[in-house]
Amino acid sequence: MTLNDEVANEIKASALELIGNTPIVALDRIWSGPGRILAKCEFMNPGGSIKCRSSLHMIKKALENGDLKPGASVLEVTSGNQGCGLAVVCAVYGHPLTLTMSEGNSVQRALHMEALGAKCVRVPQVEGTYGNVTLADVQAAEKKGLELVKSTGSYFVDQFNNTMNSDTHYNSTGPEIWKQTGHHVDAFVATVGTAGTFIGTSKYLKEKNPNCKCYVVEPKGSEPIRGQPITKPLHLLQGSGYGCVPNLFSFGYLDGTLTVSDDEALYYKKLIGEKEGLYVGYTSGANVAAAVKLLESGQLPPDAWVVTMLNDTGLKYTPM
Repeated sequence: MTLNDEVANEIKASALELIGNTPIVALDRIWSGPGRILAKCEFMNPGGSIKCRSSLHMIKKALENGDLKPGASVLEVTSGNQGCGLAVVCAVYGHPLTLTMSEGNSVQRALHMEALGAKCVRVPQVEGTYGNVTLADVQAAEKKGLELVKSTGSYFVDQFNNTMNSDTHYNSTGPEIWKQTGHHVDAFVATVGTAGTFIGTSKYLKEKNPNCKCYVVEPKGSEPIRGQPITKPLHLLQGSGYGCVPNLFSFGYLDGTLTVSDDEALYYKKLIGEKEGLYVGYTSGANVAAAVKLLESGQLPPDAWVVTMLNDTGLKYTPM
């Protein structure tokens, strides 16, 4: 191989080639053992979150099957991360993109989407407060989005019901984790919004290792997967814990749930920054808090490796 060939292999054709293949980092300064917490650095995707993966996969599949025509307009309802991911993909592919998002989601997300050429329609909240978005708030954003789909004829991505969402993680996230850990995954822990990440990744890991235990992380007081009544619909975990069991979710891949309070999510978000040098969002803090709880619980072997996700960058949030 010549030097020019080596250089060509290092040059990416577009931002789309920056999506996925994120590294895994051991959080040994937060958890020194026994066992180990391994975190997938999804904040390193070009849109700043794990949602870049499903954005690319869903749009590619829609183009392949003819549901989305080249250059046609695209619309999605988002809490921000899916919108940022779609903005990356649509900018490269040349699709006009409109996103509806609750005003309760951080303004940084709207600024990010619009910087990538998308239009963000911010929808007034029904019952939540800024930084705390409820199911009713999401439904209001969805109602506005569906109105715009009807009036504009745009292609509706529909992340909450699009099976290519979970298919993304079965085909990319799961295989990457399996390879990067040297086929050593004792447990997988993840927050749930659409359930795409949890279902796709868990399905793959359980096929490779039927003894792998998969746990959903839910915010305290909003634990429908655990089967509990909703007593605290307002929480800090934007983009997850909506107070309902998502349509893409399947209990067949679930071994248990782990409950995390706002204070615990905030504590571990801060600790990830101060101990590991990584500035991440609240769901990442919740994931790591849950991984620590799981290792402390004695449910796993003492030398267990627990894999979780650092879902997005802390730059997407208004500092508290």
